[in-house]
Amino acid sequence: MRTRFLVLVLGAVLTVLSAAPAQAAGYRYWSFWQSGGGTWTYATEGPATARPADGSVNGFRFSVSEDSGDSAEPRTEPDFAAICAKTPAKDGTKRIALVIDSGTVKDAPEGETPPAQRTACAQVSEDATSAEALAAVAKPLRYNSGALLCAISGYPASGCGEQVSGEKKTGAQAPKATSNDTDSSPSLGLVAGIAAVLALGAAGLWQYRRRRTR
Repeated sequence: MRTRFLVLVLGAVLTVLSAAPAQAAGYRYWSFWQSGGGTWTYATEGPATARPADGSVNGFRFSVSEDSGDSAEPRTEPDFAAICAKTPAKDGTKRIALVIDSGTVKDAPEGETPPAQRTACAQVSEDATSAEALAAVAKPLRYNSGALLCAISGYPASGCGEQVSGEKKTGAQAPKATSNDTDSSPSLGLVAGIAAVLALGAAGLWQYRRRRTR
């Protein structure tokens, strides 16, 4: 009976733990996009290996997302004619339209403000990669040791694909934690619930032992 009682107490504790709200985690990074029929498509390869054809549009968007499935696409339409209207074709080169969207304030690292989104037309050699086209119009670029694109035109100043909590920012900086904030640590209500379950379990076990000693 004692074993059965302890199992019931453990089950109650696990039930309380499972009631805690899960915090979705995401990653802050520059995603790479390609155009297709006037729409954006998440690229299946990185800009360092992609070799777009003349007349292509590439997009880069800075945001926080859990994976490619929920990654935010550039907010400017992939319109090659409009972006490269003032850049005439030239023999031995190709023109790549670029959309650079630094994202919103809520996705920016703490203390930084995202630059305004912009477009540019890169005229590069015929065998140039997307990374080379980007470097032609948006230096300085920053990469990590794994060749992940970390910054475009110096934004952000630091960090590279770091994991962030599921909390959303409401201003230029993340709000300071208060007793009402939701984070990855157990809440006061959760701790109190576990304590109550354990207290009831201890009381029940004491009564059980008391009856056995009579």
